[in-house]
Amino acid sequence: MDWSQFKTALPRRSSGEKKTSENQLMTEWGRKLLKEAQESRSQKGSAASLRVLTEYPRPQMVRLKPAGRYEILNGWWNYAVMESRRVPQEWEGQILVPFSPETKLSFVRRQIRPEEYLWYEKEIQVEEYPENQRVLLHFGAVDQKCEVYLNGRRMGFHTGGYLPFTVEVTERLHPGRNVIQLCVQDLSDTSWLTRGKQKLEQGGMFYTAQSGIWQPVWLEWVPLHYVERMWITPLYEESMFDIRLRLNGPSCEGTAGSCTAVREVVELKLYEPVVNQAEKSDGACCFCNAGRKLLRELKVEMEPVLLDPVHREFHMRVQVPEKKSWTPETPWLYGLSIAIGEDHLASYAAMRCFTVEKDEKNIPRLCLNRKIYFMDGVLDQGYWPESLMTPPADGAMVSDIRRMKSMGFNMIRKHCKIEPDRWYYHCDRFGMLVWQDMVNGGTAYNMMSLCYLPTLLPALFARKKDQGSRNYRRTGRSQQESRRMWQQETEETINLLYNHPSVAAWVLFNEGWGQFDSADACETVKKQDHTRFVDHASGWFDQKQGDMRSVHNYFRKLQVEKNPRKKDDRPFVISEYGGYAYKTEGHLWTDDLYGYGVYKSREKLQSAYYGLKQQIRALEKEGLCAAVYTQVSDIEEEVNGILTYDREIWKIPPEKQK
Repeated sequence: MDWSQFKTALPRRSSGEKKTSENQLMTEWGRKLLKEAQESRSQKGSAASLRVLTEYPRPQMVRLKPAGRYEILNGWWNYAVMESRRVPQEWEGQILVPFSPETKLSFVRRQIRPEEYLWYEKEIQVEEYPENQRVLLHFGAVDQKCEVYLNGRRMGFHTGGYLPFTVEVTERLHPGRNVIQLCVQDLSDTSWLTRGKQKLEQGGMFYTAQSGIWQPVWLEWVPLHYVERMWITPLYEESMFDIRLRLNGPSCEGTAGSCTAVREVVELKLYEPVVNQAEKSDGACCFCNAGRKLLRELKVEMEPVLLDPVHREFHMRVQVPEKKSWTPETPWLYGLSIAIGEDHLASYAAMRCFTVEKDEKNIPRLCLNRKIYFMDGVLDQGYWPESLMTPPADGAMVSDIRRMKSMGFNMIRKHCKIEPDRWYYHCDRFGMLVWQDMVNGGTAYNMMSLCYLPTLLPALFARKKDQGSRNYRRTGRSQQESRRMWQQETEETINLLYNHPSVAAWVLFNEGWGQFDSADACETVKKQDHTRFVDHASGWFDQKQGDMRSVHNYFRKLQVEKNPRKKDDRPFVISEYGGYAYKTEGHLWTDDLYGYGVYKSREKLQSAYYGLKQQIRALEKEGLCAAVYTQVSDIEEEVNGILTYDREIWKIPPEKQK
């Protein structure tokens, strides 16, 4: 395996300790877990019993018995940092998975450099499992590239630090002792690979680079022939759910197309909708539908469509009687039960649609369920002082979402990051719209030309193109493989989050970072998912495509801006604004400060914020369709959060708490 193709220029090794090494800032969830982990290490024999992020990782598709067995592998793993890919002869210590080694909760606190290799090892005991089943090893996310080994054999390889992947380990797994090993390398911002806001030399709007496993790891037992993926599309006008199931084998002879040699009985049950179902559940049985009224039941013998020699699809629809629409105010979720062969699944779905329609003044508006709906959003980058991109607990994710709802926000823009699946599940059930960013990559950015000048002089950069080799160089996308990988990861991101009713928009590029061929990209995304909005260029470098004209405004008077190029029938949104900074002593990650407008007192900060919100409400009448305030919490040097980085202090409280 040659990883040199990904490298651009390796930075020199830092001569001193990173400033994060002694930082003690933590959230309440981090302190609790840290205490439990310390106790487990000090008490003989208790380390194996430490429970870390044990909630069901995939609540959108719960596999039920008789298969449906799963095992969370989070907890203590062995680790070693090597100068080569050679398997360590001895281990340096233990790391708490799924926390990256750069974090406090990992118990390692070491920056992994691009020239180093991070090795993991986990011993697991497996009881004899039934025949006619497969065993899948799931990784929520591993940053950035990794090889997976089981009992000494290489089982798979994955590149990309933000998306989940699965390795089938059936043939190599055996009853008794088994050993999982990973070899990970993270080039971070020294390559063109996807990196989001990570930077080895962090500062300002870019944060401490992390590496390795940072989302849950788990084993799952499935039937020999099982559902690999499903797509649930609400047909709002028809009051129907369109359901597409993709299965692995068995296949029939022949090429792709209709496969009449194999027929399957598909059983589907639709259950009554509920609001805020099973608030305290771990997600494994939230939508198993026990005790809920059955609305529809279908049992159909179907012919699959053969995709390739080992994959086939089934397609069906179910009518929804007296539909109840999903909104942030009333997040109705229907229960679904799907059985095909030996595979039994529980899921959920919602009736809702997103459209662009004109109001009585002929102003284009964003609509939810055919009604004009102002999307009042907040930027959320999902960082934590003790664990960086990994939420320290399921409750931590819930708390952020519910706090933002209490602030009056009905939308979160998930910025330059993909969260664990459970985060979107919580948005689904609590009623929080999501604008999902595609994670940025590309080579090093010239921040003067990509960010600072465009935000100050937007009209000057309104005509900038993003096609051709000259523009690729400007935005860090000269490598063809870099552009190809972004397209692949965009498709995977949409497939991953497709079934979550809360996801309202795909944001393709942010402020020109790695932007290229955005008009073509927008068309491709629309073909894959025509049910959601697309913001093809958030900030500037607008190519007059997508469902909205999207600008960032931190330093100018807030107003509904007209496209300087020509008449524009797209709804106008301010996809970033605010960013007001205030340092809360005792809750700072560093003494350095970064933000957009600095306030010396909380009172002045709050007054400025609520004055800004009044301006936004006034602009709504003039044609503003959505706005995104920066941001949920402080992050490292960036102290422009509504909450402090440790989530201890409301710098800007909800109006009812003032």
